[in-house]
Amino acid sequence: MLNNVVSLLSPIPAPAVLDVHFLVVAGGGGGGSVGGGGGAGGFRTSYGTSGRNSSAESVFSASFSTNYNVTIGGGGTGVRFGPSTNGSDSIFATITSTGGGRGGANSGAVNGGNGGAGGGARSDIGGSTAGTGATAQGFDGSRSIYGGGGGAGAAGATGTGAAGCAGGNGIASTISGSSVTYGGGGGSVSESTTAAGGSGGGGNGGIYPNAGTDGQTNRGGGGGGGGDAVAPNNGGSGIVILRYTNTKTITIGAGLTGSTTTSGSDKITTITAGTGNVSWA
Repeated sequence: MLNNVVSLLSPIPAPAVLDVHFLVVAGGGGGGSVGGGGGAGGFRTSYGTSGRNSSAESVFSASFSTNYNVTIGGGGTGVRFGPSTNGSDSIFATITSTGGGRGGANSGAVNGGNGGAGGGARSDIGGSTAGTGATAQGFDGSRSIYGGGGGAGAAGATGTGAAGCAGGNGIASTISGSSVTYGGGGGSVSESTTAAGGSGGGGNGGIYPNAGTDGQTNRGGGGGGGGDAVAPNNGGSGIVILRYTNTKTITIGAGLTGSTTTSGSDKITTITAGTGNVSWA
């Protein structure tokens, strides 16, 4: 009888979980046609400074033998003479980073898009507004005569006048084992000198009437604003990086492109494309 009582009073073991640090960067917005740079993809992490210079988020607690969705957001498309598109969201389990806002355009007084970071806009078009960035993910875009720069993870865009605006700078992360900067905003189109994309993969703006450059792949950079001779530039795709103890093993499911390395006592899984599930054992 006593043994039965002791058994009933014994604590129930907590379910086994794994602490997983994460970096989730969304796709950057497309640059605007004769307009602003695209905003960077949203930047969320538990491993150092998060987007908009926010504190690190809480580590993710993963249950073993449980599937967790991962989606890598694509960059937005730059569209000639029309509204470009926002970047797409990147997802790990319950963590979603919002795609970057499109750059505002001359044609049709298109506003800069709201997103992870906001897209830039032209200030000489009545009522045109720059896009706003999401809380703890990225900053707002800016406005300028020829087009504002795209916002980014670490800073808003800068610059005024016909020389254009540089894109905002992104945030450096060491979750991969080395310092890499993600989430740079795109530079706007300009009349004379190149408006640079922000550090972290932001595309350069074009010198009118030419195009600039795309946002960098797997950095979530915003596309540079372009002239009307060609389409403006596309945003760069996002990325998901997961860091956890090297005593556990991850399964990367079908539909995802990824790889795993070891750094000291941790494993680091980097996923660069696709949609699918991951699980641990």
